[in-house]
Amino acid sequence: MNAAEVQALIQTGLPGAQVRVASDDDTHFEAVIVAAQFEGRRMIQRHQLVYATLGQLMGREIHALSIQAFAPSEQNNQQQK
Repeated sequence: MNAAEVQALIQTGLPGAQVRVASDDDTHFEAVIVAAQFEGRRMIQRHQLVYATLGQLMGREIHALSIQAFAPSEQNNQQQK
């Protein structure tokens, strides 16, 4: 797996999401995701949605995934800071 493949999987699982994924070694990934599906959900629920998009790849091809998950309204607040 590479960052582009992980990004595509997340985008497929969370239609309309803005996703950026980076990796230095193709096993440890960092993702920043802005998705309407996160609105009104707690952080653990957001992470569960992301993990669901990756399925069995987690713990296998994807050894670790750092997630920053924002609802669109929160991302706007982050940009203003």
